[in-house]
Amino acid sequence: MTVAFSTDQLYLSHQPPGDFPHPERPARLAAIVERLEATGLIARMERLPDRDASDEELLAVHDRGVLETVEARHAVGGGWIDADTFIGESSPAAAGRAAGATLAATGAVLDGSARSAFVAARPPGHHATRDRSMGFCLYNQVAVAAADALASGIERVAVVDWDLHHGNGTQAIFDADPRVLYVSTHAYPYYPGTGAVAERGSGEAAGTKINIPLPHGAGDRAFLAAYRQVALPALEAFEPELVLVSCGWDSHARDPLGALAVSTEGYTAVAKFILAAAERLCGGRLVAVLEGGYDEHALACCAQALCELLLGEEPTPDPEQGAGRPELVSEIDAVIAAARAAACLD
Repeated sequence: MTVAFSTDQLYLSHQPPGDFPHPERPARLAAIVERLEATGLIARMERLPDRDASDEELLAVHDRGVLETVEARHAVGGGWIDADTFIGESSPAAAGRAAGATLAATGAVLDGSARSAFVAARPPGHHATRDRSMGFCLYNQVAVAAADALASGIERVAVVDWDLHHGNGTQAIFDADPRVLYVSTHAYPYYPGTGAVAERGSGEAAGTKINIPLPHGAGDRAFLAAYRQVALPALEAFEPELVLVSCGWDSHARDPLGALAVSTEGYTAVAKFILAAAERLCGGRLVAVLEGGYDEHALACCAQALCELLLGEEPTPDPEQGAGRPELVSEIDAVIAAARAAACLD
């Protein structure tokens, strides 16, 4: 099976002005690429050519003010859009390349030249809304790719977001669009403060936005249960023609921002679930796009396991486990029951 892969040295030059210490740093992507090269996985995937997103493609999901703000900060030598989100010398180019790479990967999967794809890019994107860059994110590359797929004639796109943080931008952009299923597991309450079960989408899209807000310390049991009992049935009912994954690995137990205590094995099990669902529902057409994740060991291990799965191989085990908190069982069960009810799965 052909698996497409995309990354670029340009992403490593996206840094805050003055090299201010920041968790969204080049080393996180370097750790992924180094592991994939050392294990020979990159050589076995089809490298996609570099591509930048056009303004027109970005404007399918963002107001022009978002692009203008990024360029204005860049024009004065960089700066901060908010307390978390920076513009450095190479940031506009890196963000445009990340969106373009996601478009290229999605195009390859849709035209049949690849069965699936992994885009290892930065900055991340899922917090960027229609009118605002935020939360480390400049442009929302998964939303850009989803909009482009819909414009090409695809009728149903599913976005699965397993990042630690709720993808408020992706959800908001497609809040009223019934053609996009958005399913998110995330720590709650936590940044950005959205992602409650009651956020289900609006108008004709009610029920297509599914949030599974997990308590801090939930661990592997809760993470897997959320996918088995909510995400997978929702995917089956929706029958997507394409699956996009906002692939954040910051729910990992090692992550300095993490709050969910998920192990590499837990993440890998969920990836197996989603890949198998994509195989059943849309011929395996899946594109995973790097979002968060701030521990280099966890990023490298999870990326290796994902690429092995995409290539149809048994993933390499990681001995480190996420413990979770047994006292949360009843709270987690209540969250999953509420999410199933909100998604009309009962």
